[in-house]
Amino acid sequence: MALLPILEYPDARLKRIAAPVTEFTPALRKLVDDMAETMYEAPGIGLAATQVDVHKRVIVIDITKDKSDLKVFVNPEIVEADGEIVGEEGCLSVPEYYDNVRRAAHIKVRAQNAEGTPFELEATELLAVCIQHEMDHLKGVVFVDHLSQLKQMRVKTKMVKRHREQARR
Repeated sequence: MALLPILEYPDARLKRIAAPVTEFTPALRKLVDDMAETMYEAPGIGLAATQVDVHKRVIVIDITKDKSDLKVFVNPEIVEADGEIVGEEGCLSVPEYYDNVRRAAHIKVRAQNAEGTPFELEATELLAVCIQHEMDHLKGVVFVDHLSQLKQMRVKTKMVKRHREQARR
């Protein structure tokens, strides 16, 4: 397994729309393993392939503290959504920034696992939020896109400054 570099906002590659996975190969399994290792190391609770510059519809999520319940979603789609929850979100592509985002409180997602087997999963609370957050990445949406124009500008300025400072080191 290998750690993958995570793209940081406002990198234009984060805006690319991910293509559906059509072949369930050992390369896909390796991508999933590498994404999981990268997510755990970051540390985070979710990661979309878009964030590691692979524009395929693949996400990995593990909301447990002990990293014991890795969930893999290939070609995910939300088939039901209801209720509303507003909560603070962060993102591995927008380090050190957190803000409130409005999401569906309950969802049903249909996806495939890394071997191509279809499944459905109902999710609430943190898992529902995380799935929606990661699925946004597959559509080229970063969580800051849900914020006001003013907040988006502030985050972009902060991230550009961060990247300049990192480049000087």
